[in-house]
Amino acid sequence: MKNIDNIIVNKSSLILDVLKILNTTSMQVVLVLDENKKLLGTISDGDIRRALLDGKALDSSIQDIYFTHPTVANVNDTKEKILNLCTSKKIHQIPIVDNNNIVIGLESIDELIKKSAKPNKVVLMVGGLGTRLKPLTNTTPKPMLHVGGKPILQTIVETFASYGYSNIIMCVNYKSNIIQDYFGDGHVFGVNIEYILENKRMGTAGALSLLKKLPNESFFVMNGDILTNVNFEHLHKAHINASTSATMCTREYDIQVPYGVVNCVDNRINSIVEKPIHKFSVSAGIYMLEPACIKLIPKDDFYDMPTLFDELISKGNGILPFPIDEYWLDIGRIEEYERANKEYLEVF
Repeated sequence: MKNIDNIIVNKSSLILDVLKILNTTSMQVVLVLDENKKLLGTISDGDIRRALLDGKALDSSIQDIYFTHPTVANVNDTKEKILNLCTSKKIHQIPIVDNNNIVIGLESIDELIKKSAKPNKVVLMVGGLGTRLKPLTNTTPKPMLHVGGKPILQTIVETFASYGYSNIIMCVNYKSNIIQDYFGDGHVFGVNIEYILENKRMGTAGALSLLKKLPNESFFVMNGDILTNVNFEHLHKAHINASTSATMCTREYDIQVPYGVVNCVDNRINSIVEKPIHKFSVSAGIYMLEPACIKLIPKDDFYDMPTLFDELISKGNGILPFPIDEYWLDIGRIEEYERANKEYLEVF
């Protein structure tokens, strides 16, 4: 995804300003934003040519010539969805916005088709016992259970690789030989895989203290029992743009009270709400961290990810939530495993 810092103008900018940007950046479109970085529209060389033919001068404002209803993609859209959108609309570049219409970046078809390799590491937590999935996990570690005809972990690895993230670290424990024998060094899957062996239960963050070398860049951490088509590159971009030490993917979780809820004030019934639904944001088991976070994790000890985030918050670090609106499923129970197999071909 392209950085947008050098292709931004406001609605009062001049036609000449836009021409200079188009000429120096070799871009096909310039983004018109308001003071809050919300997208107002786009302007291309075609828009400018039409304006000049209509008699506009180079020192005229772009206010009445930029396109106010451009096609955009959401930060949670998958690569495939964005590609299909570009193809159907016959456009080569598309702005990426969040749920508040704030621009995150600009995608191009060329970048989507061929992603360059990125140095950021991906740490996959795949050492769990899978107790709630017994008897399926009696002989097979949970990440190696087949969904859609292949291991859950293979889908995760292939998805990261499709976005250019090919440096994988697997933190293994339970039946680790099955995982290592299947993936090897990762070359068959187009990635490089290292293994960290947990000799005891380390929690969802403790294994990070065992990394042989501190990452040089922001890195992903993900549980190895999750199926999702979240756009990892958009997650990465949002993390960088927020200048945060940690980003947590979140998912909306609804709980419906099966009864009418009675609200009372001063010992009198004030209202009755029939079977209300309460909405919560829950952790989706996918994170992006800065290398400095690892220094907060005790060496070779049990340490959970919520504890790390509590520590970061107590030190005044702003933590970014990254809501996942796309497909996401935590395969922790038999019913979720069965659901995953039913839905896999529709989603992936």
